[in-house]
Amino acid sequence: MKLLPYAGALAAAALLAALPGVPQASAAQSAAGARALPGVNMEALVKAAQIDPRRADDTLTPGAKASVLLVEQALLDRKLLDKKWVDGYFGTTTVTAYAKYQKSLGYTGLDANGMPGKTSLAKLGAGRFTVAHVITPGSKVSAGGGFVVNTRTRSMLAEAGRLLGRTLVLDQGSYNPGGDPTSAGTHDGGGVVDVSVKVMSSATRVSVARALRRVGFAAWVRSPQQGDWPWHIHAAAISDTDLSGQAQHQIGDYYLGQNGLADRGPDDGPKVAIRTWEEYQRG
Repeated sequence: MKLLPYAGALAAAALLAALPGVPQASAAQSAAGARALPGVNMEALVKAAQIDPRRADDTLTPGAKASVLLVEQALLDRKLLDKKWVDGYFGTTTVTAYAKYQKSLGYTGLDANGMPGKTSLAKLGAGRFTVAHVITPGSKVSAGGGFVVNTRTRSMLAEAGRLLGRTLVLDQGSYNPGGDPTSAGTHDGGGVVDVSVKVMSSATRVSVARALRRVGFAAWVRSPQQGDWPWHIHAAAISDTDLSGQAQHQIGDYYLGQNGLADRGPDDGPKVAIRTWEEYQRG
């Protein structure tokens, strides 16, 4: 069946309306069906939700403005965001508004972290916009050693291990609220792990951090001099929608060339082009 362009579809709807016995409602429905809804790019939207709140200015995240505007307009229409904040910038005010929207759906905890998730975004966009480039963290699974991650994180760790030719062992997993207090809440949600560096040389540690970055983690080698912890590699999966608020901040800082620590110093990790897991898979 040949599809009509939008103008042709509207003309066809008008012809239907003129035919005897065709209800007016049917013609209206045909015209409405001809209108394509705008699309939200979830990957770009989530990227902005991580970076924008950490910026010192109101620079927009490249490629995200159109998607952010659609979401902000929907939040405005729900009286969760003031009009002056409908600006394409997913800053702290928009994050707070989105969290309020999630709570209005009955969500709590990680499901109301202000990060757009697949389900909440689809509900917000019903009749307003479609959602493309969907990100899903997947279900919680074992990572060995009694640690838990989600399926997206497990796939990322497996690919990093493949690149290195070794199996990565964890010192700490995800979804670990109330765990190691030195982690400052970064492991409370999904997407964050600490990789064991036992028996690794200094060069090997850097190689592991580099591989983790290549597949979509913000990863740093952490030393005892930086905090009250042993040597390890801290890795946070970029754009994991289960990230805790603290981990979201680390991702934003990574994009902005910082070290993910409280001092927000310069990034001290291996230089790698920043890509998400989804971007890595697309090559």
